[in-house]
Amino acid sequence: MDRTIRKYKQEDLNDVLASWESASRVAHSFLTDEFLEKERHDIPDVYLPNAETWVAEQDGQVIGFITLVSHEVGGIFVKAEFHGTGAGKALMDKARELHGYLEVEVFEKNITGRKFYSRYGFQYLAESIHKETGNKILRLKFTFNQ
Repeated sequence: MDRTIRKYKQEDLNDVLASWESASRVAHSFLTDEFLEKERHDIPDVYLPNAETWVAEQDGQVIGFITLVSHEVGGIFVKAEFHGTGAGKALMDKARELHGYLEVEVFEKNITGRKFYSRYGFQYLAESIHKETGNKILRLKFTFNQ
């Protein structure tokens, strides 16, 4: 297996969207189709242009990505069939290498994401309600010296 973490390029867009869709089906089954469709359109138009994005490429195929706005993880998504292979950890390791201290928001109902962040070492910081969906969101933090 040959895996690299590299900067996002425009030609990665379809693979990035496929990674987002695959992971969202697993982690965000509680969100409405309408909300997910809006998010899908916002990825290339809003999120990617305003974030630092890195992709996980395995054997020549993009299998996941992470977006960062300074120390904030805007999103991390890995195709479902690659969950548990270390791709998500490799992406988070890159974010940690770049920024050290990290924060992320995750839906309380996103059990897959919460398990991933917990295993990685993120800790609870605060909670709020997501305005667009009414779902509870947990804000988590990662620091080197916990």
